[in-house]
Amino acid sequence: MGDEDVKLDMGYLLKLWDNIQRKRANTPVPSLIHHDLDVALRAIRDLSTKDLDRIMVDSDDEYRSILKFTDTFMPQLSHLVTLYDRDDPIFDYYGIEIELNRALGKRVWLKSGGYIVIEKTEALTTVDVNTGKYVGKGNPEDTILKTNLEAVREIAYQLRLRNIGGIIIIDFIDMEREGGRERVYQTLNEALKKDRAKVNILRISELGLVEMTRKRTRENLSRILCEPCSYCEGRGVLKSKTTLCFEIFREIRREAMNVPSKTIVVSLHPAVADYMYEEERYAIEALENRLKKKIIIKVRSAFHQEEYEIESK
Repeated sequence: MGDEDVKLDMGYLLKLWDNIQRKRANTPVPSLIHHDLDVALRAIRDLSTKDLDRIMVDSDDEYRSILKFTDTFMPQLSHLVTLYDRDDPIFDYYGIEIELNRALGKRVWLKSGGYIVIEKTEALTTVDVNTGKYVGKGNPEDTILKTNLEAVREIAYQLRLRNIGGIIIIDFIDMEREGGRERVYQTLNEALKKDRAKVNILRISELGLVEMTRKRTRENLSRILCEPCSYCEGRGVLKSKTTLCFEIFREIRREAMNVPSKTIVVSLHPAVADYMYEEERYAIEALENRLKKKIIIKVRSAFHQEEYEIESK
């Protein structure tokens, strides 16, 4: 964390403390004078840096809430808060849906045709680098070095995106030249400087292994978006019912943009249907009002929990 980021955090904490002190002095007893922030405001508080360009929000209520928060505690960010008002879902416009699917998968492809495989166990996380389809046109050692360097940038990004903490072992493709190993190490070290979490890294061994640790700051992405798989007795994971509901809502919006019909029928697994009725009823009503269409939920017992179909009638 740089000096500017420390100043931002310090400024927020000082204003928060002043706000608590004012409430304490002017609020009758007993009263709640402070509570933790919701997920949107926590993201603003924890992820804001001097490099932030814009804060896009696709909800009127959240937009007003964030503006009120930034005006009070982080006024230097207020001019960055922007209401997203396009018809297509915000996740589609910014490619977030694709990134989420990549972040939940084990294999991540590199532009060159190589790929990395990320495996998480109870004790540690392993990252394996492979050349895959990329064979290069010249010296094989140069091909290996290029793949490793490309993998470094993707690994640093995936560690932040997935919020992987604890012990991490990276298995780079074996390099014969010491200069190549040193270049990969320095590139990795530089890429990890962008990480807000504390990172300790050891030099590449002769076997091409890097041992590192990354401080756990919160749950990793797969724990947040997934749940234990009921089909394989907990050996894998499924998208959680909450994740599926919002994925379905985004798909409904896409469908609604392309067809003139007034009714949309969603067929899905019973467990997801129950959750949608119980926990997301108001979200369905809000979506119906926004789209001016009726949404009908149909239960399909034969469907896999992640399976669903959306039709217009």
